Amino acid sequence: MSEKGCVACHAFPDVAWPRGALGPSLENFGAQGLIAGRLPNQPGVLMQFVRDAPALVPGTAMPAMPMSDQEARDVTAYLLQLKSR
Repeated sequence: MSEKGCVACHAFPDVAWPRGALGPSLENFGAQGLIAGRLPNQPGVLMQFVRDAPALVPGTAMPAMPMSDQEARDVTAYLLQLKSR
């Protein structure tokens, strides 16, 4: 998440700095039912969203993020495990 720049806009539970505030906090993302308030929070959908959010949610402030299939799988797995402890 840090290498891809996600922390510039989003807060994560295991990243102390920076704590991005432009986008929503992702600290409890795995417990959310929807991605961007519109899409079902499912692995396949999330993997597409983290790579190219504008293709799925036109007008979103989140840019398309260049990443490999493996990076997208890793980001998806990380986000889905983020739940209140």
